[in-house]
Amino acid sequence: MLIHSASQVLTLAGGPQRGADLGRLGIIPDGAVLIREGRIAALGPSAELLAAHPGEERLDACGQVLMPGFIDPHTHLIWAGDRAAEFEMRLEGKTYLEILAAGGGILSTVRRTRQADVQALLDETRPRAMQMLAHGTTTAEAKTGYGLETGSELRMLEALIALDEEGPLEIAITFLGAHAIAPEYKGDPDGYTAHICTEMLPAVQRWWQAHAPARPLPYVDVFCETGAFNLEQSRRILETARGLGFPLKIHADEFDNLGGASLAAELGAISADHLVKTSPADIAALARSDTVAVGLPCTPFGLAEREYTPARAILETGGLLALASDLNPGTAWCGNMQFTIALACRYMRLTPAQAIAAATINAAAAIGRAGQIGSLEPGKQADLILLSVPDYRHLGYQFGTNLVRQVIKKGTCLL
Repeated sequence: MLIHSASQVLTLAGGPQRGADLGRLGIIPDGAVLIREGRIAALGPSAELLAAHPGEERLDACGQVLMPGFIDPHTHLIWAGDRAAEFEMRLEGKTYLEILAAGGGILSTVRRTRQADVQALLDETRPRAMQMLAHGTTTAEAKTGYGLETGSELRMLEALIALDEEGPLEIAITFLGAHAIAPEYKGDPDGYTAHICTEMLPAVQRWWQAHAPARPLPYVDVFCETGAFNLEQSRRILETARGLGFPLKIHADEFDNLGGASLAAELGAISADHLVKTSPADIAALARSDTVAVGLPCTPFGLAEREYTPARAILETGGLLALASDLNPGTAWCGNMQFTIALACRYMRLTPAQAIAAATINAAAAIGRAGQIGSLEPGKQADLILLSVPDYRHLGYQFGTNLVRQVIKKGTCLL
C-alpha cells in the first residue's frame, strides 16, 4: 500500500531524542509512505513515490497528517471493577494515601481482581484496549499488580498474553507484584518484600518459561513510594529480579522523593516513571544513564494536584523523556494519548513537537522497542495513524475529541 498526499509525514527518524534534541519530527511535506509485508519500505515526497510505484494500492491522505502510532509505555490496563466511589471521596477532601489506609485505593481493586478468572479479565480489559487503539495507540505497556498474590498475578499475566496474541493492540507486559503491600501482610512490608523475592518472582519466572518460552521475560516493576515500598525494599526486589534475568522498571517520586530514580539509573532500569517530586540529584543521575524518564500527566490531573513531572529540568540536563497515560481505575481512567499530550503541553511545558516525540520514539525506548516501532523508517513495523487535521500542532492544541481518522497496524488498516 502507498499512502500519499499527506500534508506532513512525521518520520521521527534517527532514534530516541535526548535533552534539547527532543521534538525533531523529521517532517516530509506532501509526503508518502510505502508499506510492504507489514513494514515500511520507503518514504518521500508524494510525487516521487507515486511515479515510482504506479501500480501500488493507494490510500489518499487528503492533505492530513501521517505519523507513527502512539506508544503508551505505562498503563495498568488490566483490572476488574471500578472505583467511582473513591473519586467522590477525593472530591470530599480525602487524600490518596488516606483512602489506601482505609482499605480503598489499590486494595479495593485487588479484591475485585482476585475474584476474576482469565475470561472475566479479558472481557473487562478488551474494550479498554480497543478504545486506546481508536485514539491512536498502537502499542502499550500493561502491568499486573492488582492480584498481590501468586495465583491471581499469574492469571493477569495469562490474560495479557492472550490479549496481545489476539491483537490488534500490541502489548509489552510488566509484572508488578510490588504494587502495594498485600492485605495478608498488612503492617509487615518487609515480610511481603521477602515473599516477592523468594516466592513470587521465581514462580513468575518458572510460569513464563513453561507458558511463554518464545517471549522475552516481562519487565519487573516496583512502587517505590511512601505507603508502599521504601528504597531498601525496592532495591531488594529489583536486584532479585535482575538476578533472575528480568528487565526492570520503577514507579518513583509520585508523592515523595525517596531516591527511586537514582536507583533505577544505577540498576539499568529501562524507565523510571511518575517523577513528580524528583530531586535535581536524581534528575542528574537519570541524565547520565539510558533510563527513560516517563511523565504521566493524567495522574496529577486525575488527583487535582498542582505538581507535574519537571520536564524542563529533565531536558535541560540531557535526559530522555517519554509520556504515558497511566491508565488505571483509581487515579487516571484515561488511555488517550492525545489527551496526555494536551496535558503535557499545558502543565509540563512541552511544545507539541516535543510531546509527540515523547509519545512515539522515546516512548518506544521506554519499553525497549525503539528499534522496531516509534518512528517511520524503512524496515520498521508499519504502525501509523492518519489524523483529521493538516498540521501536527493540532495535537495538544485541540483536546476532548479524537483527531485520529485512520489506524494502521502492521500495514493493515483497522479503523
